[in-house]
Amino acid sequence: MQELSAGGHVRIALECEKKSKKASQPDGNGGGGNVSLLEEAMWTAYVNGRRVGYAVRREASEGDLAVMQLLSTVSVGAGVLPGDVVDAPAGAEADGEVAYMRAGFDRVIGSKDSESFYMVNPEGGAGGGTELSIFLVRV
Repeated sequence: MQELSAGGHVRIALECEKKSKKASQPDGNGGGGNVSLLEEAMWTAYVNGRRVGYAVRREASEGDLAVMQLLSTVSVGAGVLPGDVVDAPAGAEADGEVAYMRAGFDRVIGSKDSESFYMVNPEGGAGGGTELSIFLVRV
């Protein structure tokens, strides 16, 4: 969150490892174990080129779904929900506050091993707020 509030362009890169053909198991769909890039379970996370840890794919919890329902009328914006408004989902701050950013994204598929998402600025100009890019890469 500090990177986002500092302004400027934020680049989040998530990298996962390619599975060797010998190690891959059939997936039941005739795909020979090929997993969609968005279905990968474990990622190494980088923010603006600096390794920050790991990211794990998970299903939305009840708390996550409650926050999404609460934000369903918000089309674009960022803010903080106080802890007394909603049960804090996983990943919330210690005091129960939930920070959110909602925007439109352009999706670019480079190959089966790379995708990127670019936040669309609703004002159309480059100076209208935080710029965010998310890159998913299988290496």
